[in-house]
Amino acid sequence: MFYNFRPNNTGDCYNFWIYGAIEPLTGDHFLYEYPKLNGECFQQFLDWLSVQLGSDYAILQIDQAPAHTSSKIRWPENIIPLFQPSSAPELNPIERLWQFLKKPLKNQLFSSLHALRDRIQELFDQLTFEQVISASSYNFILEALFYAASH
Repeated sequence: MFYNFRPNNTGDCYNFWIYGAIEPLTGDHFLYEYPKLNGECFQQFLDWLSVQLGSDYAILQIDQAPAHTSSKIRWPENIIPLFQPSSAPELNPIERLWQFLKKPLKNQLFSSLHALRDRIQELFDQLTFEQVISASSYNFILEALFYAASH
């Protein structure tokens, strides 16, 4: 199952956040833009991701940001949270994908936020399953995921 970057067409904004989930074994990736990094937007992402998964289940590895740990979060039945240790982003497969996607943006200047969003859309349109797998399928990550799935 694959769903590409989905820009949030709410008009002009001063910033934006891209929420994402990936499957390191298959390269499936789910990316969606939101105007803020908060519990409300995270809940919207979880609800959207749940629909994209259909009858499949996912273990979603996340950091301990306040938006992720809020008691107001209603976890969909088909998404199981796996909280990583604080200050350990290298343990999360999606962090490696973000690093991979940021490389082509390094040292570039954009005339507007819209131009940056367009460039990010291009990068996501070009993103392949193989690139996601390559960026995120490190042995220690796969072993941790297999361990978590078996318990």
